[in-house]
Amino acid sequence: MNPKINRRSPKMSTVEFFCQDAMKNQIAPKSFGSVQERIRKAARDLGWSYTRTKDAWYAEPRMSIKPEELFRVEAVSGLQYARQEMRINDAAIERATALLGGEDTHLIRTLVAAVFSAIGLRDRA
Repeated sequence: MNPKINRRSPKMSTVEFFCQDAMKNQIAPKSFGSVQERIRKAARDLGWSYTRTKDAWYAEPRMSIKPEELFRVEAVSGLQYARQEMRINDAAIERATALLGGEDTHLIRTLVAAVFSAIGLRDRA
């Protein structure tokens, strides 16, 4: 089997995929020339080293995108990934807080009963 067939890491996260896609399609699209020239342009625009940009371009498994790098990719490409993810997480936290800290005593009582049941204790109330 040719080792170059599957260059993409099976564990590539959506962040790495987002950055790779943003670089290839928004920051340095095919109209800028060869892949090497496109990587150079993306490195200049992002303020990254050529090697770091190349690793992100090819989604090298040893590389992970730092949050500030993700924000930079968003700023340069005009796309939004992290902000959308943060909004989704914030909404989930708000829902969980409302469920757990809400005034619904029946819900809290049900949760406590479920926990007691799971650990083998009976709810005596």
